[in-house]
Amino acid sequence: MMAEQEITSATAVVKNVRIAPRKARLVIDLIRGKNAAEAIAMLQFTPRAGSPIIIKALKSAIANAEHNFDLDAQNLYVSEAFVDEGPTLKRFRPRAKGSASPINKRTSHITVVVSEKE
Repeated sequence: MMAEQEITSATAVVKNVRIAPRKARLVIDLIRGKNAAEAIAMLQFTPRAGSPIIIKALKSAIANAEHNFDLDAQNLYVSEAFVDEGPTLKRFRPRAKGSASPINKRTSHITVVVSEKE
């Protein structure tokens, strides 16, 4: 018979966000391994386009931990945080002499995992 194991992490995934993964990764690298409250404070003062999106994902992960697994918000830290590439929207911009050049509007899937400190 299998013993019930204690769940000590909660996840939040934001999909198809209209920000390039490269830009989102610059912000997500700042919070990896940090205390949850410290990470939110850091993001609020980071002047990058990805900050508000990642704050939202982080707050969602914290809320999931509190509501679904009864974890204490004070003991949470960002155990995993990564950005995967989503579908690319392909557009074209008119150019000189009747030609066109492609524009790739990249999207991201942002995943934030918070865990409780042992």
